[in-house]
Amino acid sequence: MRVLVVEDEPDIAEALTWGLRAEGYVVDVADNGEEGLWKARESPHDVIILDVMLPGIDGYQVCRKLREQGLWTPILMLTAMDEDLDHAEGLDSGADDYLAKPFSYPVLLAHLRSLTRRTLGARPAVLTAAGLTLDPASRTVTRDGVALDLTGREVAVLEHLMRHKGRVVSKTELLDHCWDVAYDGGPAVVEVHVHRLRRKIDSPTGEPVIVTVRGEGYLIRDNVA
Repeated sequence: MRVLVVEDEPDIAEALTWGLRAEGYVVDVADNGEEGLWKARESPHDVIILDVMLPGIDGYQVCRKLREQGLWTPILMLTAMDEDLDHAEGLDSGADDYLAKPFSYPVLLAHLRSLTRRTLGARPAVLTAAGLTLDPASRTVTRDGVALDLTGREVAVLEHLMRHKGRVVSKTELLDHCWDVAYDGGPAVVEVHVHRLRRKIDSPTGEPVIVTVRGEGYLIRDNVA
């Protein structure tokens, strides 16, 4: 899952980035409203964590502009102000949820999980394919009911493939969605992670779940024994 953090306080931005990446999220960061607006427009994200008090244009304005332009990525607004009017303004500007500073990290994660379940109604709450079950909220994966030990990046790659099962997904698409924009390596890293995934998710006696389509990318199967 890809998250955009728009936060101008370096300590908070760094803590959020470190914590979210440890949970397996792919994180992009912007430290002002203009940059946050640009990154939200340029790259698809599953959720945006948006501070209210930003240099340049504030979080309310960023949120309004995104909604006016038809971008409906779920937005969790952060603010140091906990007044009812500020809360109302955040929601009226198009935010989906609101969290006052200071907040505990477990509470923030709970808000993100709630947003994932509540606002992505067009997406199934739990992904399934070929005996695999992936819960995007808890980042857990099972195969035929047995829990699998996957890294955060492996979960991200598998989640993207499962969301698009039945369609060939290119290495470039996986790279764009599952790695931070700061990553400057090539698509070979995708091959490495798919190879590791196959070793962990494939049944020793069955057909592979992830099929390589030569010259195009990967296709996740749903009819595997």
